[in-house]
Amino acid sequence: MSHPIDTKRAFTVAEATLAVFRRMFPRMEPGLFVRVFADVDAMFAGRYLDYQPIDTPYHDLEHTLQVTFCFAEIIEGRHLAGIEPRMDARQFELGIAAALLHDTGYLKLRSDQTGTGAKYTFTHVLRSCAVASSYLPTLGVSLDELDGVLGAIRCTNPTTAIRRLHFQNPVEGIMGCAVATADYLGQMAAPNYLGDLPNLFAEFEESDNFAGVPMDQRVYRSVEELTAKTPSFWKSAVLPKLDNELIGLYRFLARPYPSGRNRYIDSVNQNITIIEAAVAANAARRSAS
Repeated sequence: MSHPIDTKRAFTVAEATLAVFRRMFPRMEPGLFVRVFADVDAMFAGRYLDYQPIDTPYHDLEHTLQVTFCFAEIIEGRHLAGIEPRMDARQFELGIAAALLHDTGYLKLRSDQTGTGAKYTFTHVLRSCAVASSYLPTLGVSLDELDGVLGAIRCTNPTTAIRRLHFQNPVEGIMGCAVATADYLGQMAAPNYLGDLPNLFAEFEESDNFAGVPMDQRVYRSVEELTAKTPSFWKSAVLPKLDNELIGLYRFLARPYPSGRNRYIDSVNQNITIIEAAVAANAARRSAS
């Protein structure tokens, strides 16, 4: 997907998100997420407290920014559709904070000199919750609000049974499902998704090595296996989850809703077609050799 904004720069995505906020809440001024954008940018650049610059090859700042803007577009689409219950301005800001912080668990402290942050893949959601828990109260986020943000971050764990999570109100559940939806679509709709799969595999491999996962128990044992399994992962795992457990919020990315083009889904389908062609070409080359 050719993104309408530069998702490599936090300032650009913050400005685009601010524009979404002002369209949704024209009489309000943001009180939280502009600061969180700046601080997360500093965290990932190694300019915040004792954090090193992010060193994971796949889960970088751009991924976080892609997820964050996708979340904003989901909520704006739902808002425009007039679906109840509505998310108010503060809840929208808390959702943006959850999206921005959802992968901070990959960050390493300066004292951590072994490997990359990818070694924390299996625990990064818990680590992200720890970062959010220590950081957001310094910005005036209440404990009840923090609980909603942590729930949203937990929703991004692929093994989490979202229906078993406790949310204080329906909007918190919508926030969590929207962040998790954006986490899937933000990465799988990216323009260079096929080219980034080796980086994703490198993270899986490092985390498996760090956790001591035996080779025969690993989900992916090579880049080729990851690539070959990606189409079925989308069709058999992600899409059903988006439709059911994540309550179909991706549909609100259609512009106009409900019958307009959904550029995220279109881009994922295009990426899957490209991957299937690459897998078929590799198989043909192996057969010919």
